[in-house]
Amino acid sequence: MRPVVALACSVLALGATLGVADPAAAHGDHTGPRHAQSALAGESGSALLSSPNVTHLSANPSQVGISGCFMRTAPILVTSGLDSVRVWDVSDAAHPQLTGTLPSAQFENEAMNCGERRTKHGTRRFALIGVDSVQASPDDIQHANVGGGELVVVDVTDPAAPHVLSRAPGTTSTHTVACVDQADCTYVYSAGEGSHFSIFDLRRLGRPREVDARPGKDGVQPYWSPTAGHKWNFDAAGIGTHTGWNGASMWRTTDPTHPRLITTTGRAGRGTDPRHPGWNDFILHNSFRPHARAFKPGSSPSFAHGNVLLTTEEDYEQTDCTQAGSFQTWWVKRLDGTRSAIVPLDKVELSDLGDFPLPRGAFCSSHWFDFRPGGIVAVGYYGGGTQFVDARDPRHLKSYGYAVWGASEVWDSMWVPVYDGHGRQTGARTNVVYAIDLVRGLDVYAVDVPGDGVGAVPSPSAVPAGTVADRAREGVVPLGLVGSAMALTVALRRRRRDP
Repeated sequence: MRPVVALACSVLALGATLGVADPAAAHGDHTGPRHAQSALAGESGSALLSSPNVTHLSANPSQVGISGCFMRTAPILVTSGLDSVRVWDVSDAAHPQLTGTLPSAQFENEAMNCGERRTKHGTRRFALIGVDSVQASPDDIQHANVGGGELVVVDVTDPAAPHVLSRAPGTTSTHTVACVDQADCTYVYSAGEGSHFSIFDLRRLGRPREVDARPGKDGVQPYWSPTAGHKWNFDAAGIGTHTGWNGASMWRTTDPTHPRLITTTGRAGRGTDPRHPGWNDFILHNSFRPHARAFKPGSSPSFAHGNVLLTTEEDYEQTDCTQAGSFQTWWVKRLDGTRSAIVPLDKVELSDLGDFPLPRGAFCSSHWFDFRPGGIVAVGYYGGGTQFVDARDPRHLKSYGYAVWGASEVWDSMWVPVYDGHGRQTGARTNVVYAIDLVRGLDVYAVDVPGDGVGAVPSPSAVPAGTVADRAREGVVPLGLVGSAMALTVALRRRRRDP
């Protein structure tokens, strides 16, 4: 048995021993577990180091958290961890309420992706699991996966009863998977590896399949990309950005089964440009282009011009926090087919963002991030906690705030969307941030953001009338499972990069 697969099996076995209580059970007497949670998650606050403009609202431990996503047409958050897929009611953003749990041991599903589909029976909502090495759920035990390379569709239309709906094998890495159009998710792109990625056809949601890039050749053929390896992000203009080993490339995806390459980050994105050292020491991790529909070719870099690409660069094995992986801005000069038309603007490592104690001998790279309209970005920095970056001037990034715990591995940080009276996203963001943490589970923060006059308390848009602040918490995270997760992360990423 290969070492990586053996390690994956051990994590799966350990995950299977983790008791997952249903939401109703969380309302019982949990005096003992809560004491253990406090010791692990530092709920007393003594272990939290935060800037004055950030307030910790609550800790929601128990899940070994990896990633999460919000639905567009309902105030629902779906999170993924080593032990489960969980569905949360976020109608009161400051106090997320667990509504449904699917016990599911998986690794890594690093980017939980939400999708929706309008049907004659209403809106169908689902989440996508990208199986990197292993996945098994008692909901679908006959289809346990050891080896990875699979897309799993989890139906969350009934938030209280998430369940595995369907699966599809892929010919390339499904480390992450992403809907081309979340509002009408009929096609999904995979992270890929080497110089290829997969496209999945989800038009028949119960029977997804990989699309053959070259039907005239034997077997299912994947698609080519110069930057395969990690994540697809699709902007409001319908352009997909593929980040990975060799930087970022931008694609026109009007016809999702025939994507057309537009441009790339060139040598700087490959980490080989001596004028821009340190812009990619491992991979470009993920991306976002604000106001993409407003793009003005050749204009000065500005969010208003839709020509700034935000990325994180991950270098997970580098434990020197002065170079472990940066948050970055890039100038998209043209989208007319000109080569290497995406050029560096500015970047910040964890050590550039404050004088707080830096992690030693631990992960401190930038990871998932989320942009708030106005220019404040929430970034997960693993052991460096949740960092808030002021990107209002994309050429001069600086710290806006931070929240760092003594024992923590923040993988994902997200601004909670504003939902209207019908439960649909408005495009605005609250001042509430969720941090998904491998050690702590789900932390909730309020941030004093520019212009709202509220301060570091939940804004009115985050707290509807008549909600209950006292939310249930459950379980405790075994530290052995956290350690196994980190070991498996390193092993898998070495495998994907090494020939």
